[in-house]
Amino acid sequence: MVYTQSKLYDQFELFLKSITTPDGKYKYREQIAKLASLDKKSIVIDYQDILKFDPDLAIMLIETPDATIEELNKAAFDTLKVENPAYAEEIKDEFRVRIRGLTDRLNLRNVSSKYIDKLISIGGMVVRTSEVMPLMKVAAFVCPLGHINYVPQSDTILRKPAKCAECGEKNLELDKTKSTFTDYQVIRIQELPEELPAGQLPQYIDIEIEGDLVNISRPGDRIVVTGIIRADQEKGRRIVQQSLFKIKLQGLWIEELARGNEKIEITPEDEIKILEIARNPNAYEILKNSIAPGIYGHEDIKEALLLLAVGSPQVTLPDGQTLRGDINILLVGDPGTAKSEFLKYVSRLAPRALYTSGRGSTAAGLTAAVVKETNGMMMLEAGAVVLADQGIACIDEFDKMKPEDRSVLHEVMEQQTVSVAKGGIVAMLNARTSILAAANPIFGRYDPYKNLYENVNLPIPLLTRFDLIYVVRDVPDKEGDEKLAEHILEIRRKSSYKIAPPIDFMLLRKYIAYTKRVNPSLSEDASKKIKDFYLQMRSLSQEGTITITARQLETLIRLALARARLLLKSVADEEDADRAIALVKNMLETVGLDVRSKKIDIGGILQGKPASERNKLQIALETIKKLCGPNNEPVDEKTLIEELVKTGKFTDEDAVRIIMVMLRNGQIYEKAWRKYCAI
Repeated sequence: MVYTQSKLYDQFELFLKSITTPDGKYKYREQIAKLASLDKKSIVIDYQDILKFDPDLAIMLIETPDATIEELNKAAFDTLKVENPAYAEEIKDEFRVRIRGLTDRLNLRNVSSKYIDKLISIGGMVVRTSEVMPLMKVAAFVCPLGHINYVPQSDTILRKPAKCAECGEKNLELDKTKSTFTDYQVIRIQELPEELPAGQLPQYIDIEIEGDLVNISRPGDRIVVTGIIRADQEKGRRIVQQSLFKIKLQGLWIEELARGNEKIEITPEDEIKILEIARNPNAYEILKNSIAPGIYGHEDIKEALLLLAVGSPQVTLPDGQTLRGDINILLVGDPGTAKSEFLKYVSRLAPRALYTSGRGSTAAGLTAAVVKETNGMMMLEAGAVVLADQGIACIDEFDKMKPEDRSVLHEVMEQQTVSVAKGGIVAMLNARTSILAAANPIFGRYDPYKNLYENVNLPIPLLTRFDLIYVVRDVPDKEGDEKLAEHILEIRRKSSYKIAPPIDFMLLRKYIAYTKRVNPSLSEDASKKIKDFYLQMRSLSQEGTITITARQLETLIRLALARARLLLKSVADEEDADRAIALVKNMLETVGLDVRSKKIDIGGILQGKPASERNKLQIALETIKKLCGPNNEPVDEKTLIEELVKTGKFTDEDAVRIIMVMLRNGQIYEKAWRKYCAI
């Protein structure tokens, strides 16, 4: 049925007066009555209510939204005039009715010309937001005789009357004080990464929003927008009369998607399966064995990646300080050890994850950038870690990144925010994301006779921000090589796993999404266990070595809570603390071991030079200063090596290496061929 304008008005008036809540209250009349007390200028109407009240009216709202919403606005405003005449007069130019809850949400990729001037609902991720600017809704033009001509504006291009309506004068001036303005902003949403078909460029659409909708969305937010599709000629082109138009959306309502697990629907049947797995006494082993079944071995890494995907709860203190709950992991090792495959697997497994490669990532691409549009508008554009907010950012080839690009991650990994101060835009964006990075050693293969910082071309402050660091080495081993070869050949031959995982991939995804609902706390027993381990390791520190730091203490807490969350427990117990201690201990005995003194010195390895290295440097510097004398005469390399060996702390190879280290550090300089002086 097609209604006339007066019939539309009558129907909407009846609708506003008759819809009630389950407890018998008038739903929309009460909302209108409370506008003044809440200082709001719009009311929100559920599309489902219109659909139940009059299906024909609901269809008209979709097919001819402009005329239908205009009558709905009139009916709602007249109701407001009855309820509160003074407030109605005050907001008469800004009052709006907003529609939410359309039955079908359209995929952004399917938005086409057939939807022009129709009401639709689409979901996506905010990737850009512009500055908020005043938009003229009614322009006031004044002629020389003082007559005011009001011209309603419907676009961003100012419409001016040809002459004064009263005296015919053509020379008219714009009077901004008598004109009516509203806030205006443009946001850009893009397809969600998990919805993007393989090998396709992500589709995006610009949304124009006004009034009380501005500044409620930030880059990285996932939102559902209800609005009217418009076809617009692109501005700033030389040829104005062209037949090519650009699609945009006039936003009428914005709501945020449920954080984290938007595309993962967990049915009651799935929930029964998930709870059944969690109740199994061997649940932890079952879940661990289901991670990356296509990759042979590396059980400890698979366990760590499982805990990374689950994460631990973020804690906010009363003063607003937040304690990070996300776990960061670095994989370092030889080529061909499946590091990239682990990253790709996690990016598919986690409910919200992004994969990027170091060489193809810039500082702006990772964090945020300020972009100037052709119309001069400044736009804030989100990067990978902001878009992965409350998810995982998988960064491959971490060592190949430019140092200035990689340095932007310092704030992200510890503070979990991205601060931007560019082009007059100062903002702080959320980047509550776990970082999973993979890097190759400097010389291609990991040298077991060198410490971690000597093997990896990464700054020490960045290394300290990783909770767990794994060294993946390719060591020939007859039995292991045979099993690996069988595993790969079997997968190729069958085009399937050699041994089917206990939990299939989709159920595992749902399980991990479900765990996010649980926020466990640390029990007293678990706290005592972690504290005892920390104090025991600290007591082993001697001669300047640091076996464990407060950052590893935080790591222990995060891992214990993540394991408890994985098993859907409300409290982390001793067993969870034991597994966390085992994972950290494994790291300390591999990455944290000083290869020269054979002592654990995580403080030295990750926060500078190990104690053995510092002691040798000190001895070497004292020796060269003694040999150079008060006049700083150059000393021959051979003599210096002999003197260093005499101390009993150096071999010939050690002495040569320490001399090279001092040269690189600028502590000594070469005055003549192989003759050195102290600085």
